[in-house]
Amino acid sequence: MLIRRIISSSLLILIIIGVISVDWLCGLAVTLFIVAGLYEFFRMLENKVTATYKYFGIGLGALIPLSIMLRFELTRGWEFLFIILALLFLVIMQLKRRQHSGAIISISTTIFGIIYVSWSFSFLIKIRYLDGGLGLLASLLLITKTCDIGAYLIGSRFGKHSLVPNISPHKTVEGALGGIIFSLLSALAYKPFLKLDYLQLIILGIGISILAQLGDLSESLIKRDCQVKDSGRIFPGMGGVLDQIDSLIFTAPVFYFYISAILLR
Repeated sequence: MLIRRIISSSLLILIIIGVISVDWLCGLAVTLFIVAGLYEFFRMLENKVTATYKYFGIGLGALIPLSIMLRFELTRGWEFLFIILALLFLVIMQLKRRQHSGAIISISTTIFGIIYVSWSFSFLIKIRYLDGGLGLLASLLLITKTCDIGAYLIGSRFGKHSLVPNISPHKTVEGALGGIIFSLLSALAYKPFLKLDYLQLIILGIGISILAQLGDLSESLIKRDCQVKDSGRIFPGMGGVLDQIDSLIFTAPVFYFYISAILLR
């Protein structure tokens, strides 16, 4: 398992390094991750929900990153136009069905999947398109993943007190603190790329670590509810796409707004 995890991690790191250097290639890669993540999300839901709008959700979810990549923008906050359109079409499709049992669950889970996976993860493209976006995106990815590594290393070696045993029994308080420390040190180390003062870096490092771990726990909650161990098996020893991007679900949008606010100021 450890060898598989190392091989999968190494290949994933090489792929990421290769794609983020070119903005359009980064956008395309993010779109593919979103499509795969949404597929895994809806497939997990099929264990609980009798009827899902899987392919509709995947299709509409793919339009959000593609629109950002193509610089399509009708108005500020235009992404929510897709959410409103999704809700409208889902209601229309539900009205055409003969059976309406579970209609609220089917519609709401589809909307949730689009926001949770597509809208949140699409902020990686927005970050890449900022001035100095390559360094900013690389910093976000490294700080977030350093948190994952720190939590795993410290938790597996020193972890004794469970963090949320009813959701993820293997996560510990010690591991969570280790993730925060690793992220904080990473944020300070990436000062040349981020060009922030030390107070801002400390806030950023701690904030990203907390959000990354909440993203991990949120996916664990979904998997626990759907009674699955991993979202998929695309990465040997590491699970599926959602298992790899869950820590970025919350860090990407918050990082974008945090950096944008500082740059605008």
